[in-house]
Amino acid sequence: MRITKLFSKTRKDSPKDETSKNAQLLIKSGYIHKELAGVYTYLPLGLRVINKISNIIREEMDNAGGQEILMTVLQDKNIWEKSKRWDDNAVDDWFKTRLKNNTELGLGFTHEEPLVNLMKNHINSYKDLPIYPYQIQTKFRNELRAKSGIMRGREFLMKDMYSFSKNKEEHNLFYEKMKEVYMSIFNQLGLGDKTYTTISSGGSFSKYSYEFQTVSDAGEDIIYIIDQEKKLAINEDDFNEETLKDFGLNLNKETLRSEKSIEVGDIYSLGYRYSKALNLKYTNEKGLDEFVYMGCYGIGISRLMGAIVELNSDDKGLVWPREVSPFDIHLISLSKTENYANKIYDELVKRGFSVLFDDRQDTTTGVKFNDADLIGIPKQIIIGEKRIKNNEVEIKDRKTQEIKIISVDSLYDLL
Repeated sequence: MRITKLFSKTRKDSPKDETSKNAQLLIKSGYIHKELAGVYTYLPLGLRVINKISNIIREEMDNAGGQEILMTVLQDKNIWEKSKRWDDNAVDDWFKTRLKNNTELGLGFTHEEPLVNLMKNHINSYKDLPIYPYQIQTKFRNELRAKSGIMRGREFLMKDMYSFSKNKEEHNLFYEKMKEVYMSIFNQLGLGDKTYTTISSGGSFSKYSYEFQTVSDAGEDIIYIIDQEKKLAINEDDFNEETLKDFGLNLNKETLRSEKSIEVGDIYSLGYRYSKALNLKYTNEKGLDEFVYMGCYGIGISRLMGAIVELNSDDKGLVWPREVSPFDIHLISLSKTENYANKIYDELVKRGFSVLFDDRQDTTTGVKFNDADLIGIPKQIIIGEKRIKNNEVEIKDRKTQEIKIISVDSLYDLL
């Protein structure tokens, strides 16, 4: 992609109406555009990052036995009334609307009820279980105060998986497996060192659930780290003597290290909560009807992108982990000899690299370097007049700022 063809542009100054680092940097570097509070458009650079995060998650879900679907955003009031979650006193962040015939609808903030209703057409026998549908979809939550940039929006992208099992024992096997799957995802995204499997309240579903919390000063939660090596923590809201006893932990509340953190995922055992409300049953091996046992597994993808920015940036701009960077290489031409730079660009693309090529002829060297550091692609290749004479280029590591001079002939092999 040539920068002269890229319609999003960098800005000199950070937006004054944003307080979060992730939104400031992503807007300034041309990844997102703010439509209104808590609502953002993802521009070409931002969408490439979102898609890379989504694909890492999608691959892990598929490998775990998941099957991807895409459900509707518009929600049927009648289905949600069966679980008593249509009432604003039960769920206070609904977005609701009406059809022209005055039928009331909701905009989905999660999808347990409609999915259970759907699965009544697909689950009849024990032979149909277990099954693990998931989706990557836009959700809507009517947050009272939209803050923290893309980490807490009113409109956001989420992966939500739901497990349908014959019983609690079968469910628990998958539930434990998903802890490992989630940590694998966060490791691939460069967050593994700072992400903890966190014991939390199970709400109305079960006594306990698990969140995945990433340590960051930008976080809204507090966790107590139990085991650094095993990456285990307890959420502050659920930290008491009973919890410690239930998990066999002999710890002092007073001496444990507390950290601010960002919730990047969660997994819940739902039990029979929704299968009973919507009458989802299957016939077991003895010919008797039983309710399906459920679980849910969420990751806020746009929230995750914001967390990656909070942990991977410096005073110059973004520093993307290689796995989610919008491009493999940022090619910067400082030469008026266009053919030389074009030849390297074409060869890199031919060899399968994704390249953002700064081919601007009317821009100063300083602006090009500043933009490259702001955009944050991990590898920069710099083509200058002096290097051309020796058939050389400079390779700069965005994170360390280290620069190496190598021949063009060895460039492709090195990459």
